[in-house]
This record gives sequence, C-alpha cells and structure tokens, in this order.
Amino acid sequence: MTFRVAGLLCTALLVVLVPPSWSQSQGNGALTLPRALQKAASASPRLAAADRTIAMSDGRREQANVLPNPTVGFEVDNFAMSQIGAVGAVGAVGAVETTLQLSQLIELGGKRDARVQAALGDYDTARLEREATRLELLSETTIAFVEALSAQRRIQILDRQAAVLEKLVPLMQRRVEAGASSPAEVSRTQAAVGMARLERERARLAFAVARRELATLMGMDKPDFTAVSGDFGRIARPAPLDSAIKAIEDNPQLMRWTAVRARRDAELISARLKAVPDVTASLAWRYYGQTGDNAVRFGASLPIPVLDRNRGGIREAQEAAQRTEAEKAINRLTLIAVVGKAHDSANGALLQVDLLRRTILPTARATLTTIEAGYGQGRFTLLEILDAYRTVADAELMEHDALASFHTSVATIEGLIGSPMQLARAR
Repeated sequence: MTFRVAGLLCTALLVVLVPPSWSQSQGNGALTLPRALQKAASASPRLAAADRTIAMSDGRREQANVLPNPTVGFEVDNFAMSQIGAVGAVGAVGAVETTLQLSQLIELGGKRDARVQAALGDYDTARLEREATRLELLSETTIAFVEALSAQRRIQILDRQAAVLEKLVPLMQRRVEAGASSPAEVSRTQAAVGMARLERERARLAFAVARRELATLMGMDKPDFTAVSGDFGRIARPAPLDSAIKAIEDNPQLMRWTAVRARRDAELISARLKAVPDVTASLAWRYYGQTGDNAVRFGASLPIPVLDRNRGGIREAQEAAQRTEAEKAINRLTLIAVVGKAHDSANGALLQVDLLRRTILPTARATLTTIEAGYGQGRFTLLEILDAYRTVADAELMEHDALASFHTSVATIEGLIGSPMQLARAR
C-alpha cells in the first residue's frame, strides 16, 4: 500500500470514466467527459484545501523533529540594603554574587523519535485522504455529467415524441372536415401534444439544473457550455461483485487506515514515554563580588515520577490504537454496501435495457406502425392510436431511465474500485 498505488488509482479512474465513445464531441461547444474531469481536477477548491492540509501536516512533521530551546537565567545573591546614620543614607551589606546560567532540557527514552513517527503518520494520512477526495470528486463529476447528458437526451426524446403527435393534428382536421371524426378528436390530440410539450419544458429545467451542478464541481460560478456530448447508449457489463469487493482494498479511504494506525501507535509510545523523566542540564558562570573570583557550576535536575505516571493518557492512546481496526472495518463495510447496491442497480438496469430493446420496444413500434396505417383507413379509433403512441413513448423513456441508472451505478463503482470494467456494447 503505497502513495504510488493511490496515484495510479486516480489515473486509472480517469481512463475508466472516459471510454473512447464518450470522448468525441458531437457538436460545437459541447462539453465532453474528459474535459469536465480535467477541469474538476484542476479547479476544485476541495483539492486545494486537501493540498493545504498536506502542507500543514508537513509543517507538523518538521516541527516534531526540533529540539527544545535552551533557557538562560540571571541571578544576583547577597544583595541587601540598610540604613547608615541618622540621615538615612543607604549602603550595601554583604558581598554580591552574580550568576549567569544556561539550561537545556534533554528528552530521554526516544520521545522525539516517537513524536516524529506520529507526525509522519499524520502526513501520510493527509496524503491518502487527498487521493480519496480526488477519486470522490472524479466520481461525482462523472455522475453529474451523466445526469446532464440524461436530461439533454430526455429533451431530444420528448422533442421527437411531440413532433410525431403534432403530425396527427392535420390528419385529425382532415377527418373532421370529411365527417369521419368529431372535433373532439382534434382537441384530444392537441391536448396530447400539449402534455408532451410540458414534459419537454420540465426536462429543459432539469437540464439547466444539471448543467449548473456540473459547473459547480468544475469550479465555475456558472456553466460555460450549452450542451454535453457522449454516447449515452453505451453499456458495460460489470465485473463480478467479488472482484469489485476485492478491488476496494486498494481504495485510498481504506489505505489511509494503515497510516492512521501508525500515527496512533506512535502516539501510544509517546504516552508511555511521558512517564520517563527528562533531564534538565545546566551550566553556569558565577562571579564573587567580595573576592573578585569567577567560578563555573554544573547542575542537573529531573522530576520524580511518583504522582503522575500518565496512566490515563496511556489508556486513552491504547483505546485509540485499538479502535483503528474497528473504524477501518466500518469504512470497509460502508464501501462494500455502496458497491453492492450500485452493482445490483447496474445489473438490474442492464436487464431492463435488454428486455426493452429485444421485445418491448420492437413490439410497441410495430404495433404503432400497424395502427397508423389502419387509422387512415378507419380501422382504428383515435384512442387506440394515442394509446399506441403513449406505449412507445413510455417504453423509450423507460429505456432512457434505465440507461441513466446504469451509467450512474457504473460511475459509482469505478469511483470506489479505481479499475476498468469489462465493456460490452449494447445490442
């Protein structure tokens, strides 16, 4: 588990989330997924904040290796005042002794090494958390891109459906003029067209919202693109769930717990070493004012560890170290639950798409063609042709929703496992 591995995960995710069919622009000014991911990775304030956290941890690591500052002291002994004579004159009594002392705290038991190791663990944790944030950002950007592409494609589907219904209006009017239909059929057809247009406007609003959310992830105040480009019909069959769960072990969210454990183990060592007394060594120069002599003094002092042996701090550090495995297990189970849910959702969406494309859509379109041909001959009613149109429209939107669910699930899985999925072109 190295930082190089974590970096490769991010690179792999960029490759995974950008299949060739999603990289081709379908129009001038259309935003592609590679461009969206690139802008999100370069302009996101979340990554900038994570970089600052790493720099802060590096500062703590540097500071942890610094020795304590020496202490300088100055003392004057045998200095007193007394009154001489009735006039209250002041004079010195005794011989003044002046001392200049330099003291240095000497840490024993490897306290500084333990402190440095704890800071290193904190630094490694910050780096892995930054990689986890990057993976999460790329996955969120991909999901937002899928939502925008989904809303845009939904508008196109509804535009086509509305255009088909609008062609019925002149036919209805001709039938009314010929006395073959009542004017109510024209009104009913116009109402169906109006409902299709209403759904289209709702889809346009959803697209505007999706564009703004995608722009926010890309670090922009407002979108600078009017459309998104990608092959929404592309499908991929996910790898078996067991392999996806195994790949989760390389997710930086889990890898960071190794660094967290190293930091907490070092903090436990520091807590135990706190009971080891440190020596304060001193070197002093003394001047005797009475004789004019100079002298050098050496000294050492250390606390007696009788009242405080840091037992409470040691226990706290022990519990924190032992808690690491439980926290990692919680994190792992959470990731497995997310991957499992997304995996089931992707497979379920694939089944829906397969069923819709193999049976439901072809049957509904064939039925519509038959009814359209027979309607002009008076063999079918308006309700039957509108029902056929609605069946085709509902099936097309169900296929669209299944594709959107599939791509969202795929982005979620790839964002957690950081590895490509086996691609299978839609049939």
